[in-house]
Amino acid sequence: MENRFVINIGRQIGSGGKSVGEALARHLGVQLYDKELINLAAKESGLCPEVFEQADEKESHNRLATLLGYLRAPFAGSDSSTSNILSSDALFKIQSDVIRRIAERESAVFVGRCADYILRDHPQRLSVFITASDSDRIDRIRSRTGCSEAEARQTMMRGDARRADYYNYYSLRTWGAAASYDLCVSTSVLGIEAAARLILRFAAQKLDLKTDL
Repeated sequence: MENRFVINIGRQIGSGGKSVGEALARHLGVQLYDKELINLAAKESGLCPEVFEQADEKESHNRLATLLGYLRAPFAGSDSSTSNILSSDALFKIQSDVIRRIAERESAVFVGRCADYILRDHPQRLSVFITASDSDRIDRIRSRTGCSEAEARQTMMRGDARRADYYNYYSLRTWGAAASYDLCVSTSVLGIEAAARLILRFAAQKLDLKTDL
C-alpha cells in the first residue's frame, strides 16, 4: 500500500460534511471524491451518469423490487428496464469497484456512498461521521437553496432517512451510530475548519500521518 490511506466521511444533511472533507483533502494534498464517483462509475461501466444519479444514496433499495425489475424487463421498454434493473445492487457493485480501485492507487477522502464499509479491509483507513444541530443544518440548507425553514426541515429529514436507508441496507450497520465509525464530530461545536483540524490530529495518531498541525 506504500502508506496510502483513506478517510471516509459520513454526514447528516446540512452538517457541512463535504466542506470538512474538502478542508481535509486540502490539508493532506489528496483528492476528495463525492459526486465525481458517479461520473467515474458511468465512464467505467459505459452507462449514463443519470442512471447512477437516480440511485445515488437513495432509499428503498428493496431486493423484491430489484427482482421484479428483472422479471418485468423483457416486457418493458429499454429505458425503464435499465432503470429498474440497475437502480440498486448492480449500481452499488459498480460504484464499489470504482472506490476500491481509487483506494488501491492513491490516498483519498471519500464522502458518503458507504465508502467506510466498502473499504473496511483497507489497512490505513479512518471513518468519521459529521453531525450538527438541527438549527445549524436548517440554516445551511436555506443558505444553499433559498428555501423556507419548513422546506429545509423537510429536506433535512427526508435526506437523512434516505442516507440511513442506503447505508443500513448495504453495510448492515447503523447510519449515524457512534459504533459504526472511528470518530464523530459536530460542526456546531467546532465549525468547519476546527472540525477538520481535529480529524487531522486524530488521523495523525491512527494512521501515523505527518501533518502540519
